[in-house]
Formats: sequence, structure tokens, C-alpha cells
Amino acid sequence: MLKLYLFLALSLFTSVHLFAQVTLEECIAFAQDNYPLIRKYDLLNQIKEVNLSDINKSWLPQITVYGQGTVQNATPSFPESLAEIISHTGTSVSGLNEWQYKIGADINQNIWDGGASKIQRKIERTEDAERQAAMEVRLYAIRERVEDLFFGILLIEEQVKQTKNMQTLLQSNLAKLQVMYENGTAMQSDVDMVEAQYLTTVQQLTQAESTAKSYREVLEIFTGKKLVGQELVKPDASVPQDLVPDRPELKHFGAQLQANEAKIASITASTMPKIGLFAQAYYGYPGFDYFESMMNRDLSFNILAGVRVSWNIGAFYTKKNNRRKLRLSSDDIAVERDVFLFNTNMQVRSQLDHIEELKGVMEKNDRIVELRTNVRKAAESQLDNGVIDATALLTKLTDEKQARLTASYHEIQLLQSIYKLKYTLNK
Repeated sequence: MLKLYLFLALSLFTSVHLFAQVTLEECIAFAQDNYPLIRKYDLLNQIKEVNLSDINKSWLPQITVYGQGTVQNATPSFPESLAEIISHTGTSVSGLNEWQYKIGADINQNIWDGGASKIQRKIERTEDAERQAAMEVRLYAIRERVEDLFFGILLIEEQVKQTKNMQTLLQSNLAKLQVMYENGTAMQSDVDMVEAQYLTTVQQLTQAESTAKSYREVLEIFTGKKLVGQELVKPDASVPQDLVPDRPELKHFGAQLQANEAKIASITASTMPKIGLFAQAYYGYPGFDYFESMMNRDLSFNILAGVRVSWNIGAFYTKKNNRRKLRLSSDDIAVERDVFLFNTNMQVRSQLDHIEELKGVMEKNDRIVELRTNVRKAAESQLDNGVIDATALLTKLTDEKQARLTASYHEIQLLQSIYKLKYTLNK
């Protein structure tokens, strides 16, 4: 039973410990989900659906309802000789009235639009993909800002750690000097010097902790998560083997090229004839039967229907230039893509060289720290024996602190350089 309790207690401790840790990848994911721009994904989808719906509705019958009243200075009428003959039969012939009025509707129905609506749907989808890719580029920039904050916090908190270690050493030696002063083997100035240095480290610690707190608060704003009391885990130090960039900017360039290709297809569709049905119906005066309308002024119902073929020949005049404009636009996009790849590859090469440089520098860090620690311990022993004064001891303490801090900085700088490389490649 005791073993069971110990196991449960250990499991609970482990769970709490893991819960109190946060990784760089988690911070990036939280920040991207929390960034207000993320809401545009849903808006872009809605815009695409509305535009596609409008394109599809172009196949619905197009109905125009109207009412009309006109007056004319002249209207068709029978020749006088014919009017006299008709009048002898007892029928009055007055011709069309100058006042005419009607209410009706025009109906048009597409049968074939030369592939225009199909191309418009394709253009809308490619433009939506371009808008989505452009937004991914903007969201990707958040990753770099979060990484800078994350590694900045690691550096500052390492400074806090080393400053606390320095305080511990100074406290120990200060207590030792106070005893030596009481025994008459050290001067008050030595005690004052070490105490002044101790108080300086207290100031440095306060500043470093305040800066770390500020950085964490900014990171909390980005991620939308509370990070108080949570340990930032140092990320993996493995260098990516695949050095082929996979940046969202490249997808954006590709989406722009696809949108241009779709627009080129629309130019061909614009030169095709259009076929449709049409109908006109109205109730009014005069009707289609002008002879009847000349004989009386009664309102009548009239309808006309047929097939219409239209062909915009003018589209051929600009077809070549429109195609050329889009081809030139695509060539410009391709140049921008190649420039981006060139600069990215140059940046990758520079970052790889910097990583190798840091690795070479770090090979001696452990040995330097070991030697500085040995020198400091020897100085403390010499101080006990009255061989050196407090000034010399403080120098050795500062050298050791700087060596440890430099070693920690090199480690974090290496991690940051690796993640800058990963950011450049999107790995």
C-alpha cells in the first residue's frame, strides 16, 4: 500500500511538473491561434462562397420588369386614300395614338456563355487561394517575433540564475571577511568592497527579474496564455538536414501564377459567341398588331420569344495585348520568386556558417568555466590565508561569473541561431 501511495504521489508530481512547462512550438501555436488575423480565414471562405454563388446565379433567368408611358409627335397611320375607302364602310380609322403606354417584362436565359462562368469560378478559387496564401505569410511573421521573445526570456533568466549564484558566493565571502575583520586579519575596506559588490548584484538581479517579467508579459499577450510560474523549455538543438526552403511566400508566388493562368483562360472565353433565349411580354397600347391598334385604342397582351446569338468581335482587338500583359505579370512574379529564393539561400548559408562558428567557440566553454572556478576557489583559499585582498578576489569572482554567463549565452545563441535557420527554411 505504501508503494502505491508513493507511485501516485510521484505521478502527480510528474504531471504537475510537466504542466508547468511550455515549449517554443506551443508558444508559436498559441500565438497564431490568438492573433486577431486568424479570424480572416472564415471571412475569406465566406467571401469565396458569396462570389461563387453570384457566378452560379448568372445562369438563372434574368428578368426585368418595367412600366412605360410615352408621347410622340408623329405615329404610323393609313394613307388618306385608303382611310377614305375604309371610312365608306362605316369604320373609323384614326391611326395610332400619340399617347402610348405599357407594362411588361423582359426575360433572358443563357444557354452557352462561351465558358465564361466556368473560367470565372476557376478565377475566384485561384484568387481565394492567393488571398489565403497572403494571409499565411502575415501569420508566419508571428513565429519570428515569438521566437525572439522566447529566446530573449531564456537569456535574461540565465542572467538571473548566474546573478543569484554570484550573490551566494559574495554572501559566503562577505561572511568570511566579517569574521576575519573581527579577528583583525582583514580591513574594513575589504568588507565594504565585497558588500558593495553584493549590493550591486542585488540591483542587477532586480533589473534582470523586472526585464524577464516584462518579456513574459509581452509573450502572454501574444499567446493569450498565462506563463507565470511556467518553465520555458530549451528547444531541440538539431540542425535541419533538408535545406530546401518551404516558406509560405513561395506558396503565395505560386498562387499568384495560378491566378494569372486562370485570367489568361478568361481572355479566350471573352472572344467566344454567347447564345441565349429571350422573351418580351407586355400589356399595353399599341400591341404588336399595329393594324388592330390603328382601328381601336384597346389595351392588349403581347409576347415575343426567340433565340439570340451575340458575339463581341471587339474582344479580338485586345486579346493579344491582354494575354501579353498577364504573361509579363507572371514573368515579374517569377523574378520576385527567384530573388526571394536567392536571398533565402544566401541567408541559409550565412546562418549555417554562424552555427558552425558558435559550435567551435562552445568547445572551450566548459574548460574555461572549470579553470575560472578553480582560480576562484584558490583565491578564496588565499584570502583565508591573507595572501590576497578583496579586490583580487572580486576580480576572480567576476571572471567566473562572466565565464559561466558566456557559456550559457553561447548555448542559447546556438539554439536561437538554429531556430532562425528553421524559420528561414520553414522547417
